[in-house]
Amino acid sequence: MADTPSFDAPNLDAPSFDRVLEHRLTAYCAIDSQSDEHSATSPSTEIQLNVAKHLIEELNKIGAVDVKLTPYGAVLATVPATVPAAPTIGFCAHMDTAPQFNATDVKPRVIRNWDGTDITYPDNADLILSPQTSAYLSGKEGEDIITASGRTLLGADDKAGIAIIMTLAEHLLTTPGLKHGKIRLAFTPDEEIGRGVHADLPADFGVDFAYTLDGGPRGTMEYETFSADGAVVTITGTSAHPGYAKDKLTNALHVAAQIISDLDESGTTPETTSGRESFTHVYAQEGGSSETTLRFILRAFEMEDLAEQTTRLKAACAKAEADFPGSKVTCDITKQYRNMRYWLENDMTPVELAREAIRTEGFDPKSVPIRGGTDGSRLTELGVPCPNLYTGMMEIHGPLEWISVQDMASATRMCLNLVQIAAK
Repeated sequence: MADTPSFDAPNLDAPSFDRVLEHRLTAYCAIDSQSDEHSATSPSTEIQLNVAKHLIEELNKIGAVDVKLTPYGAVLATVPATVPAAPTIGFCAHMDTAPQFNATDVKPRVIRNWDGTDITYPDNADLILSPQTSAYLSGKEGEDIITASGRTLLGADDKAGIAIIMTLAEHLLTTPGLKHGKIRLAFTPDEEIGRGVHADLPADFGVDFAYTLDGGPRGTMEYETFSADGAVVTITGTSAHPGYAKDKLTNALHVAAQIISDLDESGTTPETTSGRESFTHVYAQEGGSSETTLRFILRAFEMEDLAEQTTRLKAACAKAEADFPGSKVTCDITKQYRNMRYWLENDMTPVELAREAIRTEGFDPKSVPIRGGTDGSRLTELGVPCPNLYTGMMEIHGPLEWISVQDMASATRMCLNLVQIAAK
């Protein structure tokens, strides 16, 4: 591990940023931008380009330079340096929202000066947001809470990150006298389906190191993620007329059911694991009795544990094929991303810089492993060290998703601290 320098915190005024962040996030969330893993295009959905076009117009308006849309759907821009010798730092957030839950016709709403009572939803009377359903909400009395209306996710994952980066950029561009190096911005498509980092992005980004704004509670910074693979299991049965199927029909759905059942052991699935435990998760089934497809994600913090997930899955597939004569089962494993810690632990400078920036914002920095991944996982593997910073987003990928405006403002100030510390 390389030696890490110490940094002196700058003497900063503390702009609030609250209303501009509120305006930006609600505007971004209202633009539908779900990604689609079944699409072969880049970006995977045309609607993501609606966010891209909005950002390009806004970046030009606030005075950013080198603003462009790449052929693979990422928006890139530059805030010029006031201290040319300082490192070039990148900030990255993703434009797409998760495909797991409805994100069409999002209606963001702001509960100003939340009074601590249950938050209900105008479009879903059965939903309630409270500290009992989201523990982090406890202590947020007096803050401004943004949610959706009850029938969609909000999209703070990761449009909060976009709002923070855009607000940071505008402040740097319009506030004379701030000392910082060259700042590069990247807004990527398709992060939620594991395709956010195109092979050309590291070179196009052109930074010494970067940060994703894709994290949760205030004061947190992550530099360790899952390592991840995806798997597609294709099961072919033997088709026959069900009225005359005895000793002829092999039902692919029954084969699939056995595979899922064999893998469904406590301590091996997402709903039965936490902390540093690994899991195998079946998340989709398509097809019928003649042929069906199962889709899995495999997750582990260490590569040997990830290999064990692959071994378990392939063993379940082989057993099912043997138990159902007339069936054929194939299992294709695809690499997705790797634990960023493997590279960052060789030089913790960007991690220590982020920790110092968080301290300057008034928090004891906390780092916990992410039970997921970010664009930073792939960027780090490709040579761009890229820890993950907090935004405040909570209960993501579902209708209870929410965020505090004040958490976003804190994250914006923290990033402002970071670039000024780095300029020293």
